[in-house]
Amino acid sequence: VNHPVTVNTYSSYTHTPHDSHQPADDVLHRVIETHKTYMKRKYESLFEGIKLQKNQTLLNRIYTQLYIIEGESKGANEDHEVVQMEKTPRTHNSQHTPIGCNDIFKHVPKPGCEEQRKQRKVEIKTVLTKGIAGIGKTVSVQKLILDWAEGKANQDVDFMFVLPFRELNLIKDHQYSLHKLLLYFHPELQVLDSKIYDECKVVFIFDGLDESRITLMFSHRQKVCDVHGSSSLGVLITNLIKGDLLPSSHIWITSRPAAAYEIPFKYFNRVTEIQGFSDPQKEEYFRKRISDEHQASRIISHIRRARSLHIMCHIPVFCWISATVLQNILKHNDSEEIPKTLTEMYIHFLLIQTNRRNQKYEENDPVKLLQSNRQIIVKLAELAFKQLMKGNVMFYEEDLIESGIDVTDATVCSGICTEIFKEESVIFQKNVYCFIHLSFQEFLAAFYVFYSYIVKNMQTLKLLFVEVKWLKSWKLSELLESVVDKTLCSKTGHLDLFLRFLLGISLESNQRLLQGLLTQTENSSESIRNTTQYIKYTIRANDDFSADISINLFLCLLEMKDETLYKEIQDFVKSDKHSEDKLSPAHCSAIAYVLQMSEEVLDELDLKKYNTTEEGRRRLIPAVNNCRKAILDNCNLTDQSCKGLASALQSSDSSLRELDLSKNDLQDSGVKLLCVGLKSPNCVLEILRYLKQKYYFSYSKDSEIKCFVCLRLSGCMVTEEGCCYLASALRSNPSHLRELDLSYNHPGDSGVKLLSDLLEDPHCKLEKLNVDHVGEVMITAGLRKYACDLTLDPNTVNIHLCLSEQNRKVTRLEELQSYPDHPERFDYFPQVVCRESLSGRCYWEVEWSGWRGAVISVAHEGMSRKGGSDDCRFGFNEKSWSLDCSDEIFTVWHNNKSSDIHIPFSSKRVGVFLDWQDGTLSFYSVSDTHTLTHLHTFYSPFTEPLCAGFRVFIDSSVSLHQTEKI
Repeated sequence: VNHPVTVNTYSSYTHTPHDSHQPADDVLHRVIETHKTYMKRKYESLFEGIKLQKNQTLLNRIYTQLYIIEGESKGANEDHEVVQMEKTPRTHNSQHTPIGCNDIFKHVPKPGCEEQRKQRKVEIKTVLTKGIAGIGKTVSVQKLILDWAEGKANQDVDFMFVLPFRELNLIKDHQYSLHKLLLYFHPELQVLDSKIYDECKVVFIFDGLDESRITLMFSHRQKVCDVHGSSSLGVLITNLIKGDLLPSSHIWITSRPAAAYEIPFKYFNRVTEIQGFSDPQKEEYFRKRISDEHQASRIISHIRRARSLHIMCHIPVFCWISATVLQNILKHNDSEEIPKTLTEMYIHFLLIQTNRRNQKYEENDPVKLLQSNRQIIVKLAELAFKQLMKGNVMFYEEDLIESGIDVTDATVCSGICTEIFKEESVIFQKNVYCFIHLSFQEFLAAFYVFYSYIVKNMQTLKLLFVEVKWLKSWKLSELLESVVDKTLCSKTGHLDLFLRFLLGISLESNQRLLQGLLTQTENSSESIRNTTQYIKYTIRANDDFSADISINLFLCLLEMKDETLYKEIQDFVKSDKHSEDKLSPAHCSAIAYVLQMSEEVLDELDLKKYNTTEEGRRRLIPAVNNCRKAILDNCNLTDQSCKGLASALQSSDSSLRELDLSKNDLQDSGVKLLCVGLKSPNCVLEILRYLKQKYYFSYSKDSEIKCFVCLRLSGCMVTEEGCCYLASALRSNPSHLRELDLSYNHPGDSGVKLLSDLLEDPHCKLEKLNVDHVGEVMITAGLRKYACDLTLDPNTVNIHLCLSEQNRKVTRLEELQSYPDHPERFDYFPQVVCRESLSGRCYWEVEWSGWRGAVISVAHEGMSRKGGSDDCRFGFNEKSWSLDCSDEIFTVWHNNKSSDIHIPFSSKRVGVFLDWQDGTLSFYSVSDTHTLTHLHTFYSPFTEPLCAGFRVFIDSSVSLHQTEKI
C-alpha cells in the first residue's frame, strides 16, 4: 500500500485468529505484520554507550533477565537512588512476586493456600514500573516489544505503540489528536480506519515519566473520548491513563521512583519495581558479555571482593561500566592496581572513553589524552553540574549551547554524552542528550566543582553556596566540609553521591589520574585528614541521624580511603565491650554496613550484646547477611523484619546457619515470608529458633539439599493461615522434617487437621506434631496471655513486713510483726517470696507505692534466707535478679552489679516476664493503658525452679496486680 486508504475492517473482524478472507482483514493483517517488522528492526539491537554501529549488540544475545517484583520497596523514593540500592540486601526480597517483562499484564500465581487463589481477578490494563536510573526499564520495554514482534509472547496483542516522554517533550507545546500523534510515529497506520484502536488489542508504552516536561492534569475536567479529538499532550495522556480515551487499551508507564507519584496510584491496576540483577544474574551478565572465560572469572572475583562495587552491580549500566574498565585494565596493564572505589572506577571509565575518541595517540598516554580533550570535558562537566543543580537528567541542544558545547562535537564523545535518538527522530528533527547514567553526571558535576576550586571560578561555587561571601579565601577542607553540611541538609539525599565523588576526586592519587584535565593539583593530604575527622565527629555527635545519612557518611570515609572507623568498628564487634557505651542508631547503621561489607564472615551476631535502643537493634538486622549465627530474640521485630531475613535465607552466598527469632510477634505474614526463604534451594540453615523454641536443620553437602529436623513455632501467633503456609513448605520438602511444635498458637481445627494429615502421608517424615496450649487467646499480641496468679508466702515474710489482701499485698511497717520461726523466713532483710514455683513462661504485674519504693526480684527457691550476708539479699548474689524501683530512678541488680535506667514518665506498675527455658527475665514499665516499656532483660541459663520476691523499704508497699489473660 503506497498511498492512504480508508478501509472499514470491523463488521467481520475478530482479532483472534486473523483468519478471515475479507480484503479488509487482509489489509489489517499486512499492516500488523509491517508494524511488527518495523518494531523488530527498531528494537532488536542494544547499544552500550552511544548509538554507533560498533556498539551495537543483538538484544537476544546479551539480554539477562532482570528481577522485577510486583509491589514496591518502601523508602525507595526518600533516598538518593544509588545510595538506596547500596543499602538494599544483597539478595531480593521474597515477599514480592517476581514477574517477567512479557507477563507485565498477566496475573502471576502467588504461593499459599489454594483458597486464596480463587479470588476474582481484575483485568490488568494499566501498569506502572518503577526503577532507578540505569536499572533496565527501557531494556525491559525493548525486550517485551522484540519478543512480541518475533512471535514469542503476547500474540493476542495486535499493536504496540512506544511513546517515549523524551520524544514527546519536543512537541509538548502543540495540539494533537491521538490518531494524528500515532500517525506521526507510525505512518503505516494511515491505510486503516481509526476504529482499529477500539477493535484491536492495543498496548501503549510511555517510557521515562521522570524525563517528562509535560504537565499531566488529573484534576483537570477536560475530557477527550474520541481518538480524533485534539488537545494538549498533557490532557491527551491523562485521558488515556484515566480510561476516558480508549478504555479497552492497555498502558505501561515506566519511571524513576521520585517521579512515579505524579500519577495517582488509583489509576494503576499493578505497580511493579525493577530491582536489577540478582547475584547470579550479575555473574550471568559478565559471562555473556566477556567471551574470555578466564578474564570473566577474574573480573567476577574482583567485583565480589569489592563489596561496594558488588552491590552497585545490581544496576545493569554499572555492570557495563565495570566490565569496560576492568577488561581494559586486564588487557593493557595486568599489573595496574584495580579500582576499588567508585571514584577510581569512574575516572578510569572517563579515560577509556576519551581514548576511544582519540585513537591517534598510539601510546595511550592518559595525560595527553585528557589534555587534548580538556576543553570539551570541562564543558560537559559544567553542563552536568548546572543540570544537576536544576534537577535535569535530560537536556537539549540549547542546554549544550549554554555551556559552550559544539553540538557536532558532543555527538562523537563516545559514552560520555549520549545522543539519544538522532537517527530515530526523523519527525521532529531535534536531538535529546543525557549522560550514560545519572551517577556519571554526578561524577562530572563533582569534578567541575573541584576544577572550579582549583581555577578559582567563584561563580560556580556560588551556585552551591549562595549565602557565603568569602569563597575565594576558602581552604579545600572548608569547601569539602561545607558540601558535607549542605548534603546533610538535603531531605531527598540528591547530593549524596555527588559528595562522595567530590571527596574521592580530592585525593592526590585521583588528582594525578586527572592531571591532564587539571591546570594544577592541590596538596590535599591535610585537608583530607581534616575532612575525615570532621565526618567522624559528625557521625558521633548526631545520635538522631537516619540510617541513610549514617551509611552515606561512612561511605564517604571509604571513598577517601580512610578505613580507621571501619577498623574501629571491626575491632569493636570482635571485642566484649558492646555493653559499655550506649550506641546510637546512627552507630548501629555504620556497624551493620561494615559487617555486610566485610570479607570476613562474622561467627555470631547477638543483638542482646549491643547496648542500644530498639531502633538501633533494628538497624543492625541487615548484618545477618554476612554472619553464621544470628540471635535476634526479643527485639520487637514484626513481619516486616522478615523481608531481609527471608532474603538472607535465599542468598546463594549466604553464610547464615543459625537464626534465633524468639519472642517476636511475627504472625502469619512473617511465617509466610520465612517459609518462602526456607523452601529455597540455597537455604542451608541448620538451626532456626523462632519465637520461644528451636528450629533445627541439618545440611547434607553430599546430596546438596536442606534437611529440616525440628521446627518449633511455639507462641508465634500462628493461625490457620500460617498452618497453610507451613503445610505447603513441608510438602515441597517432605522427606526431612521430623518434629513440628505449634504450641501456644491458634491453628484452629482446620489448621490442626491440615498438619495432622501430614503425619499419615507416606511421603512425609513428620513424626511429632505439638499443638498443646492452643486457643484464640494465643493470637493476642503481648505478654499478658502468659499471666500467672501469685500469692505471697507467709512462711517467708520478714518481721518488718505485714501481709494483707489475702496475701497479695506486703507493707513495710515500723513496728515489728510477730511470726513463728520458720526455716524459710528471711530473718534479716525486709523481704518475702511467693508460694508458686516458676518455670516455663510466666508473666505478672506488680504495683509499688512510697517514695523509696521496693525491689522486685526473681530468685532461686534455694536462695539463703538466714543472716545479713549478700547471699540473702536480692540482687547481690548469683541466685537472684532484681529491679530497684523508686520515684527517681530504676536500677537493675545481679550478683552485686548494678545498672541505672532512666525513662521519662514511668508508672508505678511493673510487668515481669520469665521465660525459664530460654533463660530470659524481662522487666517492663506498665502504663495505665497497658502499654509496656522495656526496662531491662537479664539473660541467664536457669538451672532450678525460681520464685518471685520483694524487698520493701520504709513507708512503702507492694501489691500483686490481678493480671487476667486477654
